[in-house]
Amino acid sequence: MVMTTNTNTAATTGTTTTGATTTGAVTPAGTGGDAGGGTGRIDFAKAAPKVFRALVGFDAAAREGLDPALVELIQIRASHLNHCAYCLHMHTNDARKAGESDDRLHMVAVWREARHFFTPKEQAALALTEAVTRVADAGVPDDVYAEAAAHFDDAELGHVLALILTINTWNRVALSTAKVAGTDERR
Repeated sequence: MVMTTNTNTAATTGTTTTGATTTGAVTPAGTGGDAGGGTGRIDFAKAAPKVFRALVGFDAAAREGLDPALVELIQIRASHLNHCAYCLHMHTNDARKAGESDDRLHMVAVWREARHFFTPKEQAALALTEAVTRVADAGVPDDVYAEAAAHFDDAELGHVLALILTINTWNRVALSTAKVAGTDERR
């Protein structure tokens, strides 16, 4: 998940901004549900700015060198599993803006039944995303890890794992601070 805030607490991450559109890794936002939602929850970026900036940096570093389409697929799948509507809305929109087809986006949640929509590399990343996201259920099975390692070199695999970790963290921040789907604060 990539969120931004309208305050000056967010760190920049090499984002390119042109007019009203933003490309690249954008700065995640304060994730308090009270920013327009009235939930009484904290604004994470304001409450813990050093932690927030560290997470922004981790997120930006994780996605370096990865295919942007793959980044969005991973973030979408983890957000499905974590029931994070805020991040799911954000990343499906980002994927569309990056040229992803609605057909593929509709199939992410059921990718095992619709494998022909995804490359073997994407399938390996989606399986790893599921295993790491659900790590408490069964750990990360050796066969899932081995399949991912067969499609990614060590550096890429490290970045894929880091991206899975960051989206799971962003999902938890958004859920615990009651972020509302459709209120993408990056605009």
